[in-house]
Amino acid sequence: MVPAAEPRSYYGRPVIKEPIWTPEIPVYFFTGGLAGASAGLAFVARLSGRKKLARVATGNAFAGVAVSPLLLISDLGVPKRFLNMLRVFKVTSPMSVGSWIITVEGGLLVVTAAHEFLGWFPKPLARLFEAIAALLGMPLATYTAALIANTSVPVWHEGRRELAFAFAGGSAMAAGGAAALLASDQASPARRLAIIGAVTEGVAMEYSKRRMGMVAEPYSTGVAGKLEKATMAFAGGGAAALLAAEAGRSRGIGRLGSALVLVGSMLGRWMVFTAGKQSAAAPQYTIEPQRERREKGTLPSSTA
Repeated sequence: MVPAAEPRSYYGRPVIKEPIWTPEIPVYFFTGGLAGASAGLAFVARLSGRKKLARVATGNAFAGVAVSPLLLISDLGVPKRFLNMLRVFKVTSPMSVGSWIITVEGGLLVVTAAHEFLGWFPKPLARLFEAIAALLGMPLATYTAALIANTSVPVWHEGRRELAFAFAGGSAMAAGGAAALLASDQASPARRLAIIGAVTEGVAMEYSKRRMGMVAEPYSTGVAGKLEKATMAFAGGGAAALLAAEAGRSRGIGRLGSALVLVGSMLGRWMVFTAGKQSAAAPQYTIEPQRERREKGTLPSSTA
């Protein structure tokens, strides 16, 4: 009988290649999430009569969606590559779907922001586009989770069930925190959104780590482990400060909480990105899940 192989690859080399994405990508995760969640916040604020909050959220959504394609193009290296992704629409490809979502959302938010800040375009058209932008906001905020979960990177693929919830929470933190900073007199809905986002992301990540078992170790080790602690500190501290502001404390503590959750949202995206790189570099996170699935009869022998 051949003894079970040790949880490593040939000469300890990684089984898969690390993601080749540049640092622009985790920043894009943040700006795309900010844009998507802010579009939804702007629409809800408009419906509730909070015009200043709607105006601020619209500006934040436009800023996020304007920066996002630039970050993608910078990562791709050649602008034409981004345009090439728009040649077809492939439902089974998160990259294709995401490219179209951000392009359409960008066009919608250009019209919405131009009406809001410059008075361009008829009001009915701007309001219609604002509603459609809000509808596309959640897919924009979460499609990147599907994108990375569709790779062979262990910690991303094994966490595919919870990543979308974590990214949605991080996006809500970013949108709520940014809006609360700039619309302090109408900030209550934005603060509540940020608090809900912080709780959602924290619960989703904790549940994901418990479910994944040893595959989740990169979240607690190395640079990713430090980022996890920082994310928890900023997001948790920010949510606590925002709760205090909701309870009637000073506006100053509300602004502090808003800034903290903004930083926490960004750190959370960097944590996921870095953990992915670490898990790809360590072969045991690829080999062990395959071995477990093979022993359970859910993986063909030829692929183990």
